[in-house]
Amino acid sequence: MQELAIDLIKRAGNYIRKEIDHAYAIEEKTNRSDLVTEIDKEVERMLIKGIGEVYPDHGIFGEEGMAERPKTLDGTVWFVDPIDGTMNFIRQKRLFAISIAIMVDGVLMFGFVYDVMADELFHARRGGGSFMNGVRLARLEEKEVKDALLCMNATWVTRNRRIDPSLLGPVVTDSIGCRAIGAASLELAWVAAGRVDGYITMRNMPWDYAAGQLLIEELGGVVGSIEGTPMDFMGQTSVLAGSRTFVEDVLTYLGDEKNA
Repeated sequence: MQELAIDLIKRAGNYIRKEIDHAYAIEEKTNRSDLVTEIDKEVERMLIKGIGEVYPDHGIFGEEGMAERPKTLDGTVWFVDPIDGTMNFIRQKRLFAISIAIMVDGVLMFGFVYDVMADELFHARRGGGSFMNGVRLARLEEKEVKDALLCMNATWVTRNRRIDPSLLGPVVTDSIGCRAIGAASLELAWVAAGRVDGYITMRNMPWDYAAGQLLIEELGGVVGSIEGTPMDFMGQTSVLAGSRTFVEDVLTYLGDEKNA
């Protein structure tokens, strides 16, 4: 399965690089910042076709809905995001990724995040560690919020529908800095690579975070919801990721604020 996933990812990456400067159709999904292009859809078709030819009995959760999504996590399930960071793809032509995770009987077994334009492939296998372009990544450094470079969208410290912005404000203030890439799978991969120390969002789907979760867990890190609960992989959720120290420290901030 790992060999197939990497082959499909590399082929899809070649296709995207070939098409990125050509004209293509763009559609809105839920709002003007939630976009999909014909290239997203074609890449998902390519990935689903490639998986189905070899493993016709496997389930597939694809972001663009090119395959019927399974109703349970029984058996082998693939989580596929053909272009994570579509806005970056359209506007910046960089900082977007292909993300694939493979789960077997409810346990994440493989994770792949491919930064297409940088040609950086992050991959992990349960019990086998995490790698970037074949080089083993180091275990995550344990950092408290005050020593951490945080990755988080500014949405969550401004007025929004999902969280009181004052709850995360102190985390941003006390950290050494805050960045946002705009592609969740890539942001999680950067945590794994030590480029940032923690990631927080209030809104991810399983194809956004599943691959990155395994990358981080294989390096001693933790990925869960902002409430401190495990991920369930069946719908939208918040995500809090980083070293165990970072995650526990953020939860302490949130507990202090909620009890204030």
